[in-house]
Amino acid sequence: MAELLTAAGVRVRFRIAGPVETLAKGIADPFIDAVMGVSFTLRQGETFALVGESGSGKTTLGRALLGLVEAQEGSILFQGRELVGLKDSHFRAVRRHIAMMFQDPVASLSPRKTVRHAITEPFRIHGLMDRHRLADEARRLLRLVGLHEGFMGAYPHQLSGGQARRVGVARALALEPRLIVADEPTAGLDVSVQGEILNLMNRLQRELGLSYLVITHNLPVVRHVSDRLAIMYLGRFVEVGATREIFHRPAHPYTLGLLAAVPEPDPDRRRDKLELQGEIPSLMSRPQGCEFHTRCPFARDRCRHEPPPHREVAPGHWTSCHFPFPDPAAAQA
Repeated sequence: MAELLTAAGVRVRFRIAGPVETLAKGIADPFIDAVMGVSFTLRQGETFALVGESGSGKTTLGRALLGLVEAQEGSILFQGRELVGLKDSHFRAVRRHIAMMFQDPVASLSPRKTVRHAITEPFRIHGLMDRHRLADEARRLLRLVGLHEGFMGAYPHQLSGGQARRVGVARALALEPRLIVADEPTAGLDVSVQGEILNLMNRLQRELGLSYLVITHNLPVVRHVSDRLAIMYLGRFVEVGATREIFHRPAHPYTLGLLAAVPEPDPDRRRDKLELQGEIPSLMSRPQGCEFHTRCPFARDRCRHEPPPHREVAPGHWTSCHFPFPDPAAAQA
């Protein structure tokens, strides 16, 4: 498959103190790093997932790809075009080909605007369609996501969570994008509705040749929809690889902890639990050495002082750990 998007060494920083405060309080670095040196490739027709706890930098990275936050370092190539440093006026053309599905589908819709207005807004912003054709396009998009045209006059508060999510998908599809960034696409939905939305996304991917960047902490969702995934911790990738490979042979203790926390539906099936220790460190006070060592039950002295290398433990399977595990059983032995 052809490469659609390539990120290399992406870094996103946010200022936490102004110049006056920095001088008055003697702050050494008035910035925090939300994303640190992230690199990955997303291929045409592929689903790549970003996984991690809240505050790991997943959404910030997704917004950087859309130019909604600025990446200070690194490179983001979309269809061969460099996005880092691109002026917003030029980014507008890129956003025709990259769409966003926001985490809260109802909050992302204006309470004063109908569904018809919401899903045809991209056409008006880009001046791509005569207003007389917008109604026909709205009907087409609603049919595409499994909603009938009676929803055109509905307001957001009249929609269920699943219906609002389908409207969000319809709006994302309006300009026929190549890539959709889906931030927690099943958040707040019942399990049965989650399945409907995931099946809808899979169908649209097959029919339209879409690529997805899925941002989530829901590992069962990741297993269902993604081809490859990256595990994020404090703004860094600690493990990257094929989804099947990582689920069957996780190499990083953080990944093991996340997998162990997934509820097991079979009460008779015994499974050893790997409990992560402590709280997530503050971005303002990153641990020395391996940044995960403060929560890792397998940490050794080397982990406390020396940052781990990013190493390939199997073809296409990378991890940042001094002592990567060959398999889950060995990790818990």
